[in-house]
Amino acid sequence: VLEGPCCCSSAIGLCMVPIRVDVVERAISEVLTAARAKPRRFLESVELQFSFRDHDVQRDKRFSGSIDLPNRARPNLKVCLLGNAQHCEEAARLGISFRSVEDLRKLHRNKKLVKRLLKSYHHFLTSQDLITHIPRLFGPEACIRIFPTVVSLTDDLEAKVAEIQSRVKFRSARL
Repeated sequence: VLEGPCCCSSAIGLCMVPIRVDVVERAISEVLTAARAKPRRFLESVELQFSFRDHDVQRDKRFSGSIDLPNRARPNLKVCLLGNAQHCEEAARLGISFRSVEDLRKLHRNKKLVKRLLKSYHHFLTSQDLITHIPRLFGPEACIRIFPTVVSLTDDLEAKVAEIQSRVKFRSARL
């Protein structure tokens, strides 16, 4: 929906009109040609904002969700596997950062070491049999900060990491 000249008697003089597909495709191609013409030293991104028609803010206070995109939206997202021996071997073979149970026991619930580990990664995966041991290994404050994604023995780690990197979360914001 784009802002356009008002077709009704709106107080602000603008109203929302539907977007045409050809306009969006033309705008995307213009952005891509401009990006190719003058390459930058950083990753360029486009911010998308939209509003819902007939959404009552008083009744529906908040909503949130996530969408899995076909491409990796965040390829630089650092993921760490907290796993058993089988998952650690697979993660080492794939080049994914991992911590074994012995590595986690060395932390001894030391708050500084746990905080340093939690800050160094964006997302955590954990083996299915370790999910109950996370509060005992890290302490109670770590369970509040992270909520690891559970990986079963039959799951493909590479596909799971790709899924996490391509997931985009959204939530409503009050203006």
